[in-house]
Amino acid sequence: MKPQPIPVGGLVPLTTSAASDGREFQRGIVMACEEINQRGGILGRPLEPIFADTGSQTAHETIRATRFLISQGVHAIFAGYNIGAQNAEYEPVADAGILYIHCNTLLQHHDTVMSDPARYFGCFMADPAEYWYGQGFIKFLSWLRDSGQWHPASDRIAIVSGPKPYSIVIANAMKQSARQFGWTPVFPPRILRRLPTDWRPLLEEIRAAEPAVLALTHFHSGDLARFHLQFSEDPLPVLLYLQYGALHRVFSEMVGEKSRGVIIGTVIGLPRDEIGWKFFHRYKARFGPGSTPEIGCQTYNAVHHYTLAAAMAGGTAGPGGIEHNRKIARILCDLPYRSVSGTIRFHPQWQAAVPYPDATLDASLGMPHLFYQLRGPEDPAALIAPDPYRDAAFELPPWLSRG
Repeated sequence: MKPQPIPVGGLVPLTTSAASDGREFQRGIVMACEEINQRGGILGRPLEPIFADTGSQTAHETIRATRFLISQGVHAIFAGYNIGAQNAEYEPVADAGILYIHCNTLLQHHDTVMSDPARYFGCFMADPAEYWYGQGFIKFLSWLRDSGQWHPASDRIAIVSGPKPYSIVIANAMKQSARQFGWTPVFPPRILRRLPTDWRPLLEEIRAAEPAVLALTHFHSGDLARFHLQFSEDPLPVLLYLQYGALHRVFSEMVGEKSRGVIIGTVIGLPRDEIGWKFFHRYKARFGPGSTPEIGCQTYNAVHHYTLAAAMAGGTAGPGGIEHNRKIARILCDLPYRSVSGTIRFHPQWQAAVPYPDATLDASLGMPHLFYQLRGPEDPAALIAPDPYRDAAFELPPWLSRG
């Protein structure tokens, strides 16, 4: 008799501004399920992915998509990010008593889980919170400066945030850490309640302040590309940091050779080690040269980690199977997993991945906060920090080396 499939859900944005990331999140789930099924599934039962589009990731859209997946009887839900919902989807997940593993990258996850651990036992964040981006970026800048790889013209830094709470938290964390490491913000983080179509006036205002660093913490790849094209018309003499989304293939396709020299950070990405490179090539072979394994790895990791824990628990359970799913959740907390993105070790209170080197100095016990520098548009991004994962040296951006 053919084993009954285990339905699992993908809660992903497949339309609107986050669709480029959503496609990669979907691909990561598909690839993980294919590999797991080829190896016999979970105790002989194959995984069957079901997807729901979260659109603009509002609370309404995300809750609707979550309820649809639960109505289909999924045993677990996986997601990259659905930031706009601000954890609203936790409520139907908790009511159903199933597992939900995501990469929302929100400090709010810690607060929600710790507010009622018994209710939110099944909610896990498979990457560190956005707060660590801010502190980690300031430490990275200081390392470049103190190691002599870069000689900034001043100690001034300009910080610009997009409108979403995620971006604002990162910008404020940068400001809070800056002076501790010898950096001076030229103004309080500039929070853009609406993204401009014309960035030039803001860029000229920043130019007049003469910073050595410009950090933009908005994260949608298309918006970042439009910003960078205008920045490149008359580049400011700054080290330029663009948040997360510039890592996506869409950014390089829109910007082309002008992408060279941009710094990008991500608290979950793809180290350039043997495990990371093998996944990189498998993913490209499966989904084509236009795919972005540095993003698809997020959901890929989550499905594999869940599979290991469920197998150790003796199988899976759908909506209503609360006691068995509590057992899977306990195993997830107790079972560090060396994923293609580094080690996922869930903090026992936060139920979120612990970051390295921001919260632990042991690379075997934390997920690395990775800093990439873009090269040519057809080249993989160079991983320039942290040790022991980096595989390339920092290069002075072309617009600075020309000066």
